Amino acid sequence: MLFLSVSALTAADDQQVLRDRIASLSTTANPTVDGAPITAVRGITKLYELRNWQPAWIEPAMVRQLYDRILGSAEHGLNPEDFHARQIGARLDSRADGPVYRADTEIICTDALARLAVTFEFGKLDPSSLDRAWNFDRSVEGQDVVSLFNNALNSGNIAAALEEIEPDLVEYDRLQRALADYRAIEARGGWPGVPTGEALKLGSTGPRVAALRQRLRATDDLTGPDSADPGIFDAALEAAVTRFQQRHGIDADGKVGPRTLEELNVPVEARIDTIRANLERARWVFRDVEDTYAIVDIAGYRLDLVENGRTVWSTNVQVGKPYHATPVFKSKMKYIEINPTWTIPPGILRNETLPAIRKDPSYLSRNNMSVVTMSGKIVDPATIDWAATAGKGFPYMIRQEPGARNALGQVKFIFPNKYMVYLHDTPSKGLFARTERAFSHGCIRTQNPFDFAEHLLDNQGWDRARIDRVHESRKTTRVNLEMPVTVMLLYWTADVAEDGTVRFKKDVYGRDAKIIAGLAEPFRVDPPDGIREAVDGQG
Repeated sequence: MLFLSVSALTAADDQQVLRDRIASLSTTANPTVDGAPITAVRGITKLYELRNWQPAWIEPAMVRQLYDRILGSAEHGLNPEDFHARQIGARLDSRADGPVYRADTEIICTDALARLAVTFEFGKLDPSSLDRAWNFDRSVEGQDVVSLFNNALNSGNIAAALEEIEPDLVEYDRLQRALADYRAIEARGGWPGVPTGEALKLGSTGPRVAALRQRLRATDDLTGPDSADPGIFDAALEAAVTRFQQRHGIDADGKVGPRTLEELNVPVEARIDTIRANLERARWVFRDVEDTYAIVDIAGYRLDLVENGRTVWSTNVQVGKPYHATPVFKSKMKYIEINPTWTIPPGILRNETLPAIRKDPSYLSRNNMSVVTMSGKIVDPATIDWAATAGKGFPYMIRQEPGARNALGQVKFIFPNKYMVYLHDTPSKGLFARTERAFSHGCIRTQNPFDFAEHLLDNQGWDRARIDRVHESRKTTRVNLEMPVTVMLLYWTADVAEDGTVRFKKDVYGRDAKIIAGLAEPFRVDPPDGIREAVDGQG
């Protein structure tokens, strides 16, 4: 067993050796201890300067606490080896001793603690490196990080210190439980594949039906007593298929067609990776969340309004097509506009609207559109040489006037951002009947926008009758929010309902792969700004 306590006679020597050892690592290009890369050399230096080079990891019990938390990182979808699990575990079982050995124990344990703290607080990966639209705050401004670490070490209760940092959200806890459940399925051998073939439905028979039954039992979509003949597609199996489809964002018809078969045959290992990717996303996002916010789940085609940690209203949304992907970012909703106009964005104007007008001059009148100058003055479209617009810049704007056919519908919700993305109504209401709803140019089309407006304006003296009167006036009316509401556009490919149902969603933008690959890579030695402060002790 590792013996870390030192006598007063050797304390001074240990302080000097620790100081020299840290100084040596500071001048090394890629410092390591026992083969483990040391990330937080600058932070370690500042910490032990504060401690006057006094060792912190003297008691084996404290090292054991750290080691247990390192192993427990797997429950967060992380790799314990990112936190020096092998090296610290070996030290707990070693009888080696000596000033250099004890100094290296200090360094490797403190580096592991810093890595754990940073990862729980911010996530392992830098989301801005994966998505250029990312603008969530990841700084540690106002925190004396070195003192916080020193207080944790002085307390001796490493477990409690790390629990304070771990995400404290019911959604995160549910994802952790889902991860444990799917790993248990993996340990039991996973699930069998369902062979390809014609669609399976009520009344189908054969070995493929038996395989389907076994597959659905593995994830508890099918429960209850076994069928007398497992090769017959009965009503219980139809209900199980429907449940599976609902959990995976598929049109729930109880039949196993190509889309359902595709999801059935995703291996358990891939489902585990999806859950791990979404745990990482949760670590990026849910810090210092306001009491009230609106959250758009892009992959889930859903908008939720949350107040005091509870979802008070939800609706379906349509999001951007894969080549017009809705960006992930955070902003503040400032106002609502009833009976909005729509000024066509430059890309749509150039690629879609102008070619349509050149082809059909009645396009403008049929779509209730006006040509306007940059100052807003309406221009007679008959005075414009439309054929010439194909060869040079168009000097005007095209605005769609308020009305039922307006592309923004009859109400929009503005949160300023450089992507010109916002929430709005839509005339394409029939598309909400689809399960997968990636149809827009990037904005979020909202199914029940006037209900949303009513919730947002309730505390400003606006009831539904007042909203309806403004709407019926057909006049463009801006209503400022007295208390701007945070809007978060996020991307979740897995989540867990209150009843524990695990839901997987199609990765419509193909974003999971980079996160899963990043989680498998070694811990970054050069963390980004904001995280660097925590690792290096500069906060």
